[in-house]
Amino acid sequence: MPQSTRRPRNKALDPVGHTGRRTSPADVDYQALARFRYQLRLFLAFREEGAQRAGLTPQQHQALLGIKGFPGPGPASIGDLARFLLIRHHTTVELVNRMAKLGLLSRVIDAEDGRRVLVHLTRKGERKLQALSSTHIEELRSVGRALGKFLRSLRQSRAR
Repeated sequence: MPQSTRRPRNKALDPVGHTGRRTSPADVDYQALARFRYQLRLFLAFREEGAQRAGLTPQQHQALLGIKGFPGPGPASIGDLARFLLIRHHTTVELVNRMAKLGLLSRVIDAEDGRRVLVHLTRKGERKLQALSSTHIEELRSVGRALGKFLRSLRQSRAR
């Protein structure tokens, strides 16, 4: 069965919110959209190459980031991680199993709900994430100027 690529409606994971307003084809700035997509793809390619150089798959890197950056009051569960990664629960269980074998994270049964498994980064996982994140922040600063320009032009075109 194909995996859904729809964005989550969970406000914690999708804080931007959508108005549902449709734009007519005459209002679309295709060059700006193409530049925006290009900048996103450049960053994603940079991120994937960095993960591979660090001995991780891009999905493993995203999982480390999702666990470390989890906005909840406690640690992330496997279900939380599945929602963050936009993958199915059983796929996340397999990913967590592989990452635990690599020493990147640990699992613990939730003391309050024995059905939930919580995930924590190990020192090794923290080190890999920190090394990748510092280079990604630098790249985002560089790409950020182009993305900021696009977003400003988008806001200006919506105001018209």
